[in-house]
Amino acid sequence: MPHPLSRRITGVLDLQPQARAIQYGGVWCNWGEIAALARQIGKVTSTARVGILLRNQPAHVAAVLGVLEAGGTVVVINPSRGDDRTRADIATLELPVVVGLASDIAGLMSPSPHTTVVSISDLRSPATVTEPTTPAVDAGRPGVAVWMLTSGTTGPPKRVDLTYDMLARSVMGNDPENTAAPTELRRGVAIVNAPLVHVGGVFRVLLCIAEARPFVLLPKFELDRWADAVREHRPRAVSLVPAALRMVLHSDLTREDLAGIRAVTSGTAPLSADDADAFTEKFGIPVLTSYAATEFGGGVAGWTLADHEKYWRTKRGSVGRANPGARLRVVDHNGIPREPGQQGLLEVIPAQVNTTEWMRTTDLARIDADGFVWILGRADQAIIRGGFKIMPDDVRAALESHPAVRGAAVIGIGDERLGETPVAMVELHGSATVAELVDFLQGRLARYEIPTAMVIVEAIPRTPSGKPDLVAVREHFTGE
Repeated sequence: MPHPLSRRITGVLDLQPQARAIQYGGVWCNWGEIAALARQIGKVTSTARVGILLRNQPAHVAAVLGVLEAGGTVVVINPSRGDDRTRADIATLELPVVVGLASDIAGLMSPSPHTTVVSISDLRSPATVTEPTTPAVDAGRPGVAVWMLTSGTTGPPKRVDLTYDMLARSVMGNDPENTAAPTELRRGVAIVNAPLVHVGGVFRVLLCIAEARPFVLLPKFELDRWADAVREHRPRAVSLVPAALRMVLHSDLTREDLAGIRAVTSGTAPLSADDADAFTEKFGIPVLTSYAATEFGGGVAGWTLADHEKYWRTKRGSVGRANPGARLRVVDHNGIPREPGQQGLLEVIPAQVNTTEWMRTTDLARIDADGFVWILGRADQAIIRGGFKIMPDDVRAALESHPAVRGAAVIGIGDERLGETPVAMVELHGSATVAELVDFLQGRLARYEIPTAMVIVEAIPRTPSGKPDLVAVREHFTGE
């Protein structure tokens, strides 16, 4: 019997085939067009592992839905990682089926007699299927909906299993078997600007499908396109990663431009309380921060509007409280739970995962007596400078509090005398010099926390999730 997530996809695609489903580039496609391509791909892929060279385009959404409706496993391939790395990734995976734009397949995939190749273009053109001469026998990854790439913020991306159960609980509730399917389409239009190669993009698309909600799909976050979509559709809630939120904050947009929005959710990377407050001050919209990880299959903590109204002044900077069904605790390095308010390593039992085992993170955190969680930085990124401990996020937050700074990335590099020292890469939206930024930090950080080197760049390299790509930042400073 198909999984509840597969059944939900089927039911929503068939609700109103002629109704508008996805707006892309100002043009609407309907649910029937999505279903036609999805089902063509589903027949080809069956329950196998299916590599999809994912881009934020409607045909790629249809490809994902086709694989999931058929009970297969979407293997996420990011065609923007670099040609050589993508070719090596595809070769290593030895996939029985690969789906992508004809140009991506031609440029990134070597011909294989064992692989079915599915070329897609748009929803109004059927896929072109090239059958292999000696089809591969694939055991698949039973129960896995998406074999997802992590962001690769600090090293090479790794793959994480997102099971059908995890994703169903994330978008349909903790009891997807008994969750009533929609009987009509939602009227409100969502905006999806997160990339499909990141768990955030997959989650947003599947949430829209589970709710039978039409949505605008953006190729990537671009301020003008996003603002146009907000003005046209007036969504009640939007999601912005911190880098995008700061772009909106420092733009010329007004309260009138964002008039329909009642809340902004923000996750994937740390957002300072000062930025959250500045956004609310400018636009009159509360910012609800959250905490999630790819390994959890979604969020495990976050703010609600009710909590924000009642507690934000006294709990500002927190990422909120545990989501329903999730459990969080802080432990020392020996795994012994710490008292409320004490700092330690965060452990989680996500509501999306059927387990009673605590999952250890590398995040330092504290949880107060009311259950509010503060993320204090990554334990594995701490910089020890001559015996003094520096948290890169503290230095980053101080830099980003400068009115001319759009974003910053901070890492530690080796030093023969001190062991490590912090260095920073800074992206501006105003005017500032390195000397001015160092002076600005003097009154906000301890002397040992001030970066020993700083460079101003046009744009900080970022991962698909919007986090600074610390591997690229390190390469800039060290050449390694």
